[in-house]
Amino acid sequence: MDGNGSTVVLLMGPPGAGKGTQAARLAASRGLTKLSTGDMLRDHVKRGTELGQRAKSLMDEGVLVPDDLIIAMVREELAKMDPVRVLLDGFPRTTGQAQALDAMLKELGAPIDAVIVLSVDAEELVRRLMKRAAEEGRSDDNEDTIRTRMQVYQEQTRPLLDYYRAAGKLHRVNGVGTEDEVHQRIAQVLDGVSA
Repeated sequence: MDGNGSTVVLLMGPPGAGKGTQAARLAASRGLTKLSTGDMLRDHVKRGTELGQRAKSLMDEGVLVPDDLIIAMVREELAKMDPVRVLLDGFPRTTGQAQALDAMLKELGAPIDAVIVLSVDAEELVRRLMKRAAEEGRSDDNEDTIRTRMQVYQEQTRPLLDYYRAAGKLHRVNGVGTEDEVHQRIAQVLDGVSA
């Protein structure tokens, strides 16, 4: 998308929006490395890196891993890429992380091309998550906990969405339909950005 061959796409959406499915398809179809902060944390912990050891002690205490640790992990991954061709899934989560990401990408000469937000109506999300909970036997996922998680997601991501909207990077995509339909909508946005 960028003149130097870099592509940076952020994929966001509430629990149950189909982010995981679309992230995998998008990374494969566009030749992007999918970076999920959850996967990176687990990998660092498993490999026993310095960052992983610091993260593990915090996770064992039930404390959120601080921004500086997450940002260091993302920086390490992006620094390995030439050009930077990445799909970020689940990062950034705060405007502080977003600003750190912008600074990091500026250093690497790889600005964000697009922030894709999968939009799905609240009742459809509840239906999907209830179905998934039943299929996976997750009794802790009842309608009340699902609605609470969705409300927390909305409150936490609103400042982030405002940040990217102000930067002219935010693109909402209808997340209801078949996997192929949603994938096509995302592809159209990305093709429009690169045109």
